[in-house]
Amino acid sequence: MEQRELLIDAFDRISTIVHRVVEGASADLLAFRDDDEANTIAWLVWHLTRVQDDHVSDVAGVDQLWTSEWAARFELPLPVDSTGYGHSSEQVASVVAPAELLLGYHDAVHDATVEYLDTLEADDFDRVVDTSWDPPVTLGVRLVSVIGDDLQHVGQASFVKGVAQRAGVA
Repeated sequence: MEQRELLIDAFDRISTIVHRVVEGASADLLAFRDDDEANTIAWLVWHLTRVQDDHVSDVAGVDQLWTSEWAARFELPLPVDSTGYGHSSEQVASVVAPAELLLGYHDAVHDATVEYLDTLEADDFDRVVDTSWDPPVTLGVRLVSVIGDDLQHVGQASFVKGVAQRAGVA
């Protein structure tokens, strides 16, 4: 199995879990917060998708799907370049979207990610994509970093869904 095939498998698994969490979810479930500082399912899925869109678009040298198409559909009261990093509790709460919109954006980013990964050869993963770190970050390391971040956030979304359902939110 080649590196790109492993990475595609990882992104496919993330997408499968995103769908498991979000498909058919009510607005109340997507907006559930265990307390005023907690992240919502909607925010977690939007954020993991935004980071993937931002990072993969950057290394692929293409426009982000969010800024070119999806931000206008969501109409969030956030700067268009926001990815969720450092968001306040109020900003987290402002990420409200129906399941279909969250999944549409996630699926578009997932498809673009897989399309990009399909173009890569083994030597591409050693290309330096960020020199602001010591050591500099290679393409392979950046992609694994995105996968790690996505897995954490989709796991959190799954947990929040379980807590919300046990609290009676449908």
